[in-house]
Amino acid sequence: MQTERVNITESVVQYLTEHIANGDWAVGSKIPSENQLTASLGVSRASVRVAIQQLIGVGVLESVHGKGTFLRDDRVETLLTGASQITPADCADIRAVLEFRRILEPEAAALAAKNASGEQIARMRALTEELPRHSGSQREFVRCDMAFHEALCQASGNHLLVKSLHEVFEQTVRNHEQLIQRFGERDALFFHPQILEAVTARNANRARALMEAHILSNYDEI
Repeated sequence: MQTERVNITESVVQYLTEHIANGDWAVGSKIPSENQLTASLGVSRASVRVAIQQLIGVGVLESVHGKGTFLRDDRVETLLTGASQITPADCADIRAVLEFRRILEPEAAALAAKNASGEQIARMRALTEELPRHSGSQREFVRCDMAFHEALCQASGNHLLVKSLHEVFEQTVRNHEQLIQRFGERDALFFHPQILEAVTARNANRARALMEAHILSNYDEI
Protein backbone atom coordinates (compact mmCIF):
# COMPACT_ATOMS: atom_id res chain seq x y z
CA MET A 1 0.00 0.00 0.00
CA GLN A 2 2.87 2.39 0.76
CA THR A 3 4.37 1.81 -2.71
CA GLU A 4 0.99 2.48 -4.27
CA ARG A 5 0.67 5.76 -2.34
CA VAL A 6 4.16 6.84 -3.48
CA ASN A 7 3.33 6.03 -7.12
CA ILE A 8 0.09 8.00 -6.93
CA THR A 9 1.89 10.96 -5.39
CA GLU A 10 4.53 10.83 -8.13
CA SER A 11 1.75 10.81 -10.73
CA VAL A 12 0.25 13.94 -9.17
CA VAL A 13 3.67 15.62 -9.11
CA GLN A 14 4.11 14.73 -12.79
CA TYR A 15 0.68 16.14 -13.60
CA LEU A 16 1.49 19.41 -11.86
CA THR A 17 4.96 19.75 -13.38
CA GLU A 18 3.67 19.09 -16.88
CA HIS A 19 1.09 21.86 -16.56
CA ILE A 20 3.77 24.21 -15.22
CA ALA A 21 6.25 23.30 -17.96
CA ASN A 22 3.55 23.78 -20.62
CA GLY A 23 2.81 27.26 -19.35
CA ASP A 24 -0.76 26.45 -18.35
CA TRP A 25 -0.26 28.40 -15.13
CA ALA A 26 1.60 31.70 -15.06
CA VAL A 27 4.02 32.58 -12.27
CA GLY A 28 2.01 34.25 -9.52
CA SER A 29 -1.25 32.60 -10.52
CA LYS A 30 -3.29 30.32 -8.31
CA ILE A 31 -3.28 26.63 -9.18
CA PRO A 32 -6.40 24.43 -8.74
CA SER A 33 -7.33 23.67 -5.14
CA GLU A 34 -6.73 20.33 -3.45
CA ASN A 35 -10.43 19.53 -3.82
CA GLN A 36 -10.40 20.36 -7.53
CA LEU A 37 -7.28 18.27 -8.15
CA THR A 38 -8.68 15.38 -6.13
CA ALA A 39 -11.88 15.40 -8.20
CA SER A 40 -10.22 15.82 -11.59
CA LEU A 41 -7.47 13.23 -11.00
CA GLY A 42 -9.56 10.72 -9.08
CA VAL A 43 -6.99 10.32 -6.31
CA SER A 44 -7.04 10.88 -2.56
CA ARG A 45 -6.70 14.34 -1.11
CA ALA A 46 -3.75 13.08 0.95
CA SER A 47 -1.82 12.19 -2.22
CA VAL A 48 -2.56 15.61 -3.70
CA ARG A 49 -1.45 17.33 -0.50
CA VAL A 50 1.86 15.42 -0.37
CA ALA A 51 2.56 16.23 -4.04
CA ILE A 52 1.89 19.91 -3.46
CA GLN A 53 4.10 19.93 -0.38
CA GLN A 54 6.95 18.43 -2.40
CA LEU A 55 6.73 21.27 -4.89
CA ILE A 56 6.45 23.82 -2.09
CA GLY A 57 9.57 22.30 -0.54
CA VAL A 58 11.70 22.96 -3.64
CA GLY A 59 10.31 26.46 -4.17
CA VAL A 60 8.04 25.78 -7.17
CA LEU A 61 4.78 26.44 -5.34
CA GLU A 62 3.84 28.67 -2.41
CA SER A 63 0.91 28.19 -0.05
CA VAL A 64 -0.80 31.36 1.19
CA HIS A 65 -3.00 30.79 4.23
CA GLY A 66 -6.64 31.38 3.47
CA LYS A 67 -6.02 32.08 -0.22
CA GLY A 68 -4.66 28.91 -1.80
CA THR A 69 -1.54 27.65 -3.54
CA PHE A 70 0.29 29.77 -6.11
CA LEU A 71 2.98 29.13 -8.72
CA ARG A 72 6.12 30.75 -7.40
CA ASP A 73 8.76 29.60 -9.92
CA ASP A 74 8.22 27.85 -13.24
CA ARG A 75 11.79 26.50 -13.48
CA VAL A 76 10.39 23.22 -12.29
CA GLU A 77 12.96 20.89 -13.89
CA THR A 78 15.90 22.86 -12.52
CA LEU A 79 14.45 22.98 -9.02
CA LEU A 80 13.36 19.34 -8.91
CA THR A 81 16.73 18.03 -10.10
CA GLY A 82 18.56 20.10 -7.53
CA ALA A 83 20.59 22.07 -10.07
CA SER A 84 19.98 25.23 -8.04
CA GLN A 85 20.89 23.69 -4.67
CA ILE A 86 23.91 24.84 -2.73
CA THR A 87 26.81 22.42 -3.18
CA PRO A 88 30.16 21.85 -1.44
CA ALA A 89 31.87 23.60 -4.37
CA ASP A 90 29.74 26.70 -3.75
CA CYS A 91 30.95 26.76 -0.15
CA ALA A 92 34.64 26.08 -0.79
CA ASP A 93 35.52 29.75 -0.33
CA ILE A 94 35.02 30.50 3.36
CA ARG A 95 35.16 34.24 2.67
CA ALA A 96 32.20 33.94 0.30
CA VAL A 97 30.33 31.91 2.91
CA LEU A 98 30.92 34.53 5.58
CA GLU A 99 29.88 37.31 3.20
CA PHE A 100 26.65 35.39 2.52
CA ARG A 101 26.06 34.93 6.23
CA ARG A 102 26.82 38.59 6.93
CA ILE A 103 24.00 39.56 4.57
CA LEU A 104 21.41 37.19 6.05
CA GLU A 105 22.16 36.42 9.69
CA PRO A 106 22.02 39.93 11.18
CA GLU A 107 18.49 40.31 9.79
CA ALA A 108 17.62 36.84 11.05
CA ALA A 109 18.77 37.91 14.51
CA ALA A 110 16.67 41.07 14.33
CA LEU A 111 13.61 39.07 13.30
CA ALA A 112 14.27 36.59 16.09
CA ALA A 113 14.22 39.45 18.59
CA LYS A 114 10.72 40.27 17.34
CA ASN A 115 9.31 36.80 16.76
CA ALA A 116 11.05 34.25 19.00
CA SER A 117 8.77 32.17 21.19
CA GLY A 118 9.58 31.36 24.80
CA GLU A 119 10.41 27.81 23.77
CA GLN A 120 12.82 29.00 21.08
CA ILE A 121 14.56 31.34 23.49
CA ALA A 122 14.89 28.48 25.97
CA ARG A 123 16.48 26.35 23.23
CA MET A 124 19.01 29.08 22.42
CA ARG A 125 19.76 29.54 26.12
CA ALA A 126 20.41 25.82 26.54
CA LEU A 127 22.83 25.85 23.59
CA THR A 128 24.56 28.97 24.93
CA GLU A 129 25.08 27.31 28.31
CA GLU A 130 26.18 24.05 26.67
CA LEU A 131 28.84 25.62 24.43
CA PRO A 132 31.55 26.23 27.07
CA ARG A 133 31.32 22.59 28.14
CA HIS A 134 32.66 21.58 24.71
CA SER A 135 35.72 23.79 24.93
CA GLY A 136 38.67 21.79 23.62
CA SER A 137 36.45 19.35 21.71
CA GLN A 138 36.50 20.84 18.23
CA ARG A 139 33.76 18.76 16.61
CA GLU A 140 31.28 19.07 19.47
CA PHE A 141 32.01 22.77 19.87
CA VAL A 142 31.25 23.39 16.18
CA ARG A 143 28.10 21.26 16.37
CA CYS A 144 26.79 23.31 19.29
CA ASP A 145 27.91 26.59 17.71
CA MET A 146 26.07 25.88 14.46
CA ALA A 147 23.00 24.62 16.31
CA PHE A 148 22.75 28.01 18.05
CA HIS A 149 22.86 29.86 14.73
CA GLU A 150 20.25 27.53 13.24
CA ALA A 151 18.01 27.92 16.29
CA LEU A 152 18.30 31.69 15.93
CA CYS A 153 17.28 31.49 12.27
CA GLN A 154 14.33 29.28 13.15
CA ALA A 155 13.26 31.86 15.71
CA SER A 156 13.16 34.48 12.94
CA GLY A 157 10.00 32.82 11.66
CA ASN A 158 11.16 33.11 8.03
CA HIS A 159 11.33 29.68 6.40
CA LEU A 160 13.45 30.97 3.50
CA LEU A 161 16.17 32.12 5.88
CA VAL A 162 16.01 28.79 7.69
CA LYS A 163 16.34 26.74 4.51
CA SER A 164 19.08 28.89 2.96
CA LEU A 165 21.27 28.94 6.03
CA HIS A 166 20.67 25.26 6.79
CA GLU A 167 21.99 24.35 3.35
CA VAL A 168 25.09 26.47 3.90
CA PHE A 169 25.70 25.05 7.37
CA GLU A 170 25.35 21.50 6.05
CA GLN A 171 28.11 22.15 3.53
CA THR A 172 30.51 24.10 5.76
CA VAL A 173 31.03 21.99 8.87
CA ARG A 174 34.65 21.36 7.88
CA ASN A 175 35.23 25.07 7.29
CA HIS A 176 33.92 25.88 10.76
CA GLU A 177 36.16 23.26 12.32
CA GLN A 178 39.13 24.85 10.55
CA LEU A 179 38.12 28.30 11.83
CA ILE A 180 37.93 27.03 15.41
CA GLN A 181 41.26 25.24 15.03
CA ARG A 182 42.94 28.34 13.62
CA PHE A 183 41.40 31.16 15.64
CA GLY A 184 40.01 29.48 18.73
CA GLU A 185 36.63 29.52 20.44
CA ARG A 186 36.57 33.03 21.83
CA ASP A 187 34.21 34.68 19.33
CA ALA A 188 31.34 32.25 19.82
CA LEU A 189 31.79 32.25 23.59
CA PHE A 190 31.82 36.05 23.61
CA PHE A 191 29.01 36.83 21.19
CA HIS A 192 26.42 34.09 21.70
CA PRO A 193 25.39 35.16 25.24
CA GLN A 194 25.12 38.80 24.15
CA ILE A 195 23.04 37.95 21.08
CA LEU A 196 20.77 35.81 23.25
CA GLU A 197 20.40 38.66 25.75
CA ALA A 198 19.40 41.05 22.95
CA VAL A 199 16.85 38.58 21.54
CA THR A 200 15.41 37.95 25.01
CA ALA A 201 15.11 41.71 25.56
CA ARG A 202 13.35 42.05 22.16
CA ASN A 203 16.04 44.52 21.08
CA ALA A 204 16.17 43.94 17.33
CA ASN A 205 18.74 46.65 16.58
CA ARG A 206 21.19 45.32 19.15
CA ALA A 207 20.68 41.72 18.03
CA ARG A 208 21.37 42.76 14.43
CA ALA A 209 24.51 44.71 15.35
CA LEU A 210 25.91 41.94 17.54
CA MET A 211 25.40 39.28 14.89
CA GLU A 212 27.08 41.43 12.27
CA ALA A 213 30.01 42.05 14.61
CA HIS A 214 30.23 38.30 15.31
CA ILE A 215 30.48 37.37 11.64
CA LEU A 216 32.75 40.31 10.77
CA SER A 217 35.14 39.23 13.50
CA ASN A 218 35.58 35.86 11.78
CA TYR A 219 35.84 37.51 8.37
CA ASP A 220 38.51 39.98 9.53
CA GLU A 221 40.55 37.19 11.08
CA ILE A 222 40.63 35.36 7.77
